[in-house]
Amino acid sequence: MQFTIESRELTSSRNDRLDPVSTTIDADTPDDAISVFVQRNESELVSFQKPAECGESIATVKKDDVVFLVRVYTA
Repeated sequence: MQFTIESRELTSSRNDRLDPVSTTIDADTPDDAISVFVQRNESELVSFQKPAECGESIATVKKDDVVFLVRVYTA
């Protein structure tokens, strides 16, 4: 199964808003997809929420001093 992962920087030293960056990852579950994403980006998973009522999971990921909001959904 393919998952789309969109990440948006939350802690930017710049005043402009940055557009989200999309990545497609092959994985069996959203948990596996976020694990691959974190490993590829050499980052740290801070939180991960999988609401039962929708098909989108939300995570917070930290890399160095930057925090990202990450959406995970089927591609």
